[in-house]
Amino acid sequence: MIPTPDMDCLAFAGHALIARGSPRDVLPAVMGASERAGETGRGVLVFDRASGRTVEFDLRGDLETALARLPTAAPEAKRGPGRPKLGVTAREVTLLPRHWDWLATQPGGASVALRKLVEAAMREAEGPDRVRRGREAAYRFMTALAGDLPGYEDAVRALFAGDQAGLETAVTGWPEGVSGCVADMLSCSS
Repeated sequence: MIPTPDMDCLAFAGHALIARGSPRDVLPAVMGASERAGETGRGVLVFDRASGRTVEFDLRGDLETALARLPTAAPEAKRGPGRPKLGVTAREVTLLPRHWDWLATQPGGASVALRKLVEAAMREAEGPDRVRRGREAAYRFMTALAGDLPGYEDAVRALFAGDQAGLETAVTGWPEGVSGCVADMLSCSS
């Protein structure tokens, strides 16, 4: 994953948390730890806190050169057909004839009715979706960084069972930065 300016990154050298913050904040620590990694044999991994995915930095050159390569603003989304000022995008929807008949009778037409239905479904699923995203992020993070730690399998089982006490027990012997980041990813999702 390529870093974005608003990303909250977690940088680890081995199992030790060495930096947390925006890509610009963590890059100096990542470069320093990467230089020392040859001496210690411990790799440096950077994660996106929201998704648990690894983040790739281009570490060629000196710190100023690497910082200059970081994106400074989110890339502008390519606009296609639709109402660009409103952010509306035209796509295909496949429905049964009775669904189209019902949509045709709704005030504002099919598009307005579909937007209202989607918004209502998004509000209703917000809590469960947030919990699912937190579990998935914690799982990705644990798999990449803690797969070799004792109690990993028990931690994964407890994570997906929603057993908070079992998860806390399973990660008890883990380095503080690793167990703390797992708890943080889950707390942001509840």
